[in-house]
Amino acid sequence: MNAWLLIPLVAVTGLTLTYALRRYALAKSLIDIPNARSSHSVPTPRGGGVAIVLSFLVALAVIAATGGFDWPTSIALLGAGGFVALVGFLDDHGHIAARWRLLAHFGAAFWALGWMGGAPALQLFGMDVDLGWLGFALVVVFLVWLLNLYNFMDGIDGIASVEAICVCAGGALLYVLLDKPDLALLPLMLAAAVTGFLFWNFPPARIFMGDAGSGFLGIVLGIMSIQAGWVDPALFWSWVILLGVFVVDATFTLVRRLLRGDKVYEAHRSHAYQYASRHFGRHLPVTLAVGVINLSWLLPIALLVGTGRVDGVLGVVLAYAPLAFLAIKFHAGELEVRQAA
Repeated sequence: MNAWLLIPLVAVTGLTLTYALRRYALAKSLIDIPNARSSHSVPTPRGGGVAIVLSFLVALAVIAATGGFDWPTSIALLGAGGFVALVGFLDDHGHIAARWRLLAHFGAAFWALGWMGGAPALQLFGMDVDLGWLGFALVVVFLVWLLNLYNFMDGIDGIASVEAICVCAGGALLYVLLDKPDLALLPLMLAAAVTGFLFWNFPPARIFMGDAGSGFLGIVLGIMSIQAGWVDPALFWSWVILLGVFVVDATFTLVRRLLRGDKVYEAHRSHAYQYASRHFGRHLPVTLAVGVINLSWLLPIALLVGTGRVDGVLGVVLAYAPLAFLAIKFHAGELEVRQAA
């Protein structure tokens, strides 16, 4: 079968499943009710991210079963992604204590790396360095942090979807430019699934992604970045650059909150993108800005790094510097009462 034909089918499936999940959420009263820490003001169904999970994983299983994709990476994605989505789904429908969620996240990261053969070599200033068990541990932490930060950053309409589509499109373009078009199928398939969901999640959102969808996107994008590192160590840095908007905002916010002694799993509205959405009075300008930053700034630098024209570490510093400035400008991690004053 022609696996490329699955891309539009995945998009349509994501679109249709999201519609069905919205009706299910309304029928079961799975509604996100606004509170003092919310960035929305209208009660909205949640859990639509399950559509992304199902449409992507089923298509991945079909492609792997027909020999279109290698089984180790497929099992890594199916197992880790499916497990994280299940934990998120259960948390969406009730509550799972933070410590058990975190344990599950570490388990998913170990599963993924186990099937992928561990951590790839890290390219540092032109040299490929195998960090051994230290590298394995660092990548596990990277995957768990990316998984959780994606959940933290899914706080306004459309932002997590736009970020995922931009990152996947950039990753696919890199594979095409490096004459590895077959590897572009996986990120394009995920982008298609998210695009189907985005129809319902674009501002003003008619359904939210929920923990099942945001956690799934975080772990899958992380696994794809590790896979890229196995293809070419420079590509790992390219993916880190493409993920820059979320990484910088979430990390900056986390560090500030930790230094202040806040409980990091306590809900809050102190991310830069949340301050920005309140500054502009709407979600749409911020969500669109994320897309513009990705395509006009991060993507060109990622392409330069991935094609060997710029060192990876230097590229990350160059890409992240203005993002750090924006995080400071929009008060990432500051107490909201302090900003209001």
